[in-house]
Amino acid sequence: MTLKDIDKKTYRSRLNLVIVGFIITLAILAIAFGAILIALFTDPLAVDNISLSSISTAIESGGDSSNFKYNFLGVILALLACAAILQQLKNKPFFNEIYYIWQLKQIQNTIYRRLKKIKKASLDADDNALIVLKYYYASLKQLYILDDNTITLSTLEADISKLDQLITDFGKEIHVDQFTQAMLSSYK
Repeated sequence: MTLKDIDKKTYRSRLNLVIVGFIITLAILAIAFGAILIALFTDPLAVDNISLSSISTAIESGGDSSNFKYNFLGVILALLACAAILQQLKNKPFFNEIYYIWQLKQIQNTIYRRLKKIKKASLDADDNALIVLKYYYASLKQLYILDDNTITLSTLEADISKLDQLITDFGKEIHVDQFTQAMLSSYK
């Protein structure tokens, strides 16, 4: 996956809209699914005849007077529905930046899990390890800038400088666009 230039303002505004939309949709669907499940699976006479005294009696006797399990199932169904909606929308132009960043974070997680082996191989002048590290650091820098993570940016800059010096010492020509995900298979 090649790194793309992302407009920070567009990315942040679209991400915020998606987050707000997701939360609102999740809440509405959870309530709707919960209400439908309660209507389908509870005794309608018991629901109509609920009074304060019957609730306190049920609580004192240890009876189950709540519809927690139906509401919980409603939340799970709402989550599944929202995930399906996002899955359908991910390739729409509005989601380009958001989906790209999501994919980038998936790759970063894979690299991070193998980082110890990759760093060790890079010290042995392994071209693939050097390319993966170059890509990893460049993608981290992009994400840190997009997320305004300036606290760890200086540490990352130092790591990038060390890697660039290592590449220079080995006399290699390494570029970020040389990276492919297949390179990660060597470092399991």
